Amino acid sequence: MSEQLSEKFKEVLDLREKAKLGGGTEAIEKQHKGGKLTARERIEKLVDKGSFVEVDQFVVHRCYDFDMEKKKALGDAVVTGYATVDGRPVFIYSQDFTFVGGSLSEMHAKKITKIQDMALKAGAPVIGLNDSGGARIQEGINSLAGYGEIFYRNVQASGVIPQIIAIMGPCAGGAVYSPALADFIFMVRKTSYMFITGPKVVKAAIGEDVSFEVLGGADSHTKLSGVAHFACENDEDCIKQIKTLLSYLPSNNMDDAPIIECADPPDRADEELNEVVPADPKKPYDVHDVINHVFDKGSFYEVQPNFAMNAVVGFARLNGRSVGVVANQPMIYAGCLDIDSSDKIARFVRTCDAFNIPLVTFVDVPGYLPGTKQEHGGVIRHGAKVIYAYSEATVPKLTVIMRKSYGGGYIAMCSRHLGADVVFAYPTAEIAVMGPQEAIEIIHRNELMKAKTPEEAKEIISRLVADYKNKFANPYVASQLGYVDAVILPKETRSALTKALEALITKRELSSRIPKKHGNLPA
Repeated sequence: MSEQLSEKFKEVLDLREKAKLGGGTEAIEKQHKGGKLTARERIEKLVDKGSFVEVDQFVVHRCYDFDMEKKKALGDAVVTGYATVDGRPVFIYSQDFTFVGGSLSEMHAKKITKIQDMALKAGAPVIGLNDSGGARIQEGINSLAGYGEIFYRNVQASGVIPQIIAIMGPCAGGAVYSPALADFIFMVRKTSYMFITGPKVVKAAIGEDVSFEVLGGADSHTKLSGVAHFACENDEDCIKQIKTLLSYLPSNNMDDAPIIECADPPDRADEELNEVVPADPKKPYDVHDVINHVFDKGSFYEVQPNFAMNAVVGFARLNGRSVGVVANQPMIYAGCLDIDSSDKIARFVRTCDAFNIPLVTFVDVPGYLPGTKQEHGGVIRHGAKVIYAYSEATVPKLTVIMRKSYGGGYIAMCSRHLGADVVFAYPTAEIAVMGPQEAIEIIHRNELMKAKTPEEAKEIISRLVADYKNKFANPYVASQLGYVDAVILPKETRSALTKALEALITKRELSSRIPKKHGNLPA
């Protein structure tokens, strides 16, 4: 090899090593002291060993204002490329806080949009590891334009490829909208936060003192706002959970999710499940106990577990197949639907439908939560999202009515009337316009007013409620009308769902839907 050629090869290797330093060794040490991994370390822990191929490693910004020409680092504060996770292709960008706080410049944005474009063309998930102070102020509108280009691609990719974003540091101002447009958001406790305006602006604008953590920390967004889906303990836990989530998702909307070899018998009859759901409609129980008995053992991965806890959503496996699970939670608000749970359910249903993941819905719902707070907050329009999402979904839809199924709640929770393919009901199911007691007090109001004593009224109510239950509040009337396909024992749930899913896995909707550009989702 000639000396000239050797020098050129050495130059490439030297530049590669320089690029790996980002903002420098001191900045890397500061990152570690703050309890965070570097952008490259995060990628290394996420992807299969040796699979990462970096793109645009030598890109630098081209800003000359505010002496920025003196501040440059190869890669311009973001590491981008492609790799495999558990053998499946993914495209990744990981922001590097060690250089100018990971701020987004014109070239930084171009690197991200290139990866987004590549992911969309390849039909593979895109994963963003966010750790950025926001727009690079020195670049002005070029930085804002960069965000706009990213947002546009988020929308184009929506429902086509999975978009997963982890907030692993700051994410403020306009930067928050890319995660909001993605499918799933992870946050890391104590080291990540996201908000439109920070504590200083809040203080100046409205005089409110609030910390970074309270305003936009992981717990705030996974418990209160519902913006984020998962709160993680540290960077390593976050990366582990991203891998778990990926295992339930297909690479794109034309593929099926991976099928995992299952050692749990598909026809397993679980006697314990017969004891989980009480016959008394007013007695609470934890719907997780039903879910964990029915699906492949240990396979349930809950989404938004700490937000709107009167509804439970998440992924599970049924004989190795990935399914989306939606359930009312009788332990919280008796399982009533409200504003937040409606949003939670509707969004999850649409995500599953976009990526061909069958839906299994467990119903124990007395209706929508009453009160002025809900009505004035728009429970009508929010509740309509659940109806819209289930009606729109074309994946196999399986429903199990466990107990209460009253009024609008019955209709909204994937009833036959919204396109459920198979509806099962337990013998404890009560399907009616409203609860027996409330119905009797309305229907027989005049008769009850004639009662001479409270005891007499109580006796009349008891008799009429029993008669109402026999006539209406049971699964058999709905079964006779074909709205329920079969009344099953709880222990038979796993077997019944597995057989139904196998029969419907090749489901295709008939071409009877009215052609349209798109529907108008309730706001």
